Amino acid sequence: MKKIIALLLALTLLFASACGSGTQGGQTPSDPPAGQEPDASPVDQDAPPEPEPEPEAEPEPEPVVLEAYSIYDPTVMPEGGERDGVKYEAYDGIVEHLFFHPIIAYPELAFDGDAQEKGLDDYMVTVDEFNKILQSVYDHGYVLVDITNVWSEITGDDGQPKMVRNTLYLPEGKKPVIFSYDDTNYYPYMLENGFTYKLIIGDDGKITSWGLDPQGNEVISRDLDAIPALDKFVEEHPDFSPFGAKASLSLTGYCGILGYRTQTEKEDQSPEHEANRQAEREAVKPIIAELKRTGWTFGSHTWGHVNLAKKSLDVIKEDTVKWLDEVGSLVGETPILYYPHGARPDGGDWKQTGPIFQYLQSQGFRVFCSVGIESFSFIKKDICAVICDRLHPDGTTLRKSRKRYLQFYDAKDIMDPVRPDYGVDWD
Repeated sequence: MKKIIALLLALTLLFASACGSGTQGGQTPSDPPAGQEPDASPVDQDAPPEPEPEPEAEPEPEPVVLEAYSIYDPTVMPEGGERDGVKYEAYDGIVEHLFFHPIIAYPELAFDGDAQEKGLDDYMVTVDEFNKILQSVYDHGYVLVDITNVWSEITGDDGQPKMVRNTLYLPEGKKPVIFSYDDTNYYPYMLENGFTYKLIIGDDGKITSWGLDPQGNEVISRDLDAIPALDKFVEEHPDFSPFGAKASLSLTGYCGILGYRTQTEKEDQSPEHEANRQAEREAVKPIIAELKRTGWTFGSHTWGHVNLAKKSLDVIKEDTVKWLDEVGSLVGETPILYYPHGARPDGGDWKQTGPIFQYLQSQGFRVFCSVGIESFSFIKKDICAVICDRLHPDGTTLRKSRKRYLQFYDAKDIMDPVRPDYGVDWD
């Protein structure tokens, strides 16, 4: 009997060892330790694995809150003749007009002795020169006004439209000046010669420039381009722009606008080119919107930088349609046309109104800007239009026209020593 009992006890222990290997302390799977769940059922090897938990989403970046920007009409006297403690007065004198090309960010690339050097010296200013000119113009008592506020189209007593010069209401003792920038397109030759590459919106929501330095490093800055540089100057000297005006940007279209390649190409009509063109058009739209919001306006410089004194009416018509389609569709309507090369159509726009001028006026242009030795303007009597000239701070006038610009600055104080030694004609 003892042998039978021992045998039964051994079999019992062997069975317990085979089925209860996961138990602890004599507890069975049906009796888990306090605070623990029972073991799960064995996993079915043919079942799909449990999905991985989704990673936590990255927090959305805080939206940039843009500062309010106020734009006023200088043709309206502030209520009570005063705004922000500043008294205003009527002004009917000359409205000066200065125009610039894109400014040279890296003179070592511009003035390197290549075939482009002389042209860049003639027609451009450096960043340092531009900043000095800004400060001097400000110190001489000028305030920025937008060109679209200086003249208006009205209906005359005879029922016909005509242009009139507006009375401006300026802070007491101040003088008005228009700024315009030609060729703000960032042409390929500029990218190779020390200019910025394009405009972008920075992390702070403000217009800034993007480009490469001479070593090929990416540079995002508000100090190397005339557009953000003027923005910064107005931020630091708000009384320089009491109406919120900045400058008028004179745009061609054959290399796109503002650094974005929005143009069509005869040589490349592939679907890939068109897809890239449309992407560039979308990319530039927020840049245009922010420029408009902060006081910048736009004008035509023709699509192909066409010499209006030499090209036929048919060529000019084709070019104008292209500008309106590719550039005007982005920047909106503009009454301003800036003559490429300063070339007047029809043998002289202020002496006669020929077929080219008539056509351009019929396309909505009302203010026609050339280049001259003074801020000349003339309201045409036979058609609703005004013509005007602009002065041009650049290497040519810095070297040769010091006296003419003394009302704004002294070239002796402005000239950048990094320029090549082409001599000066100061007296």
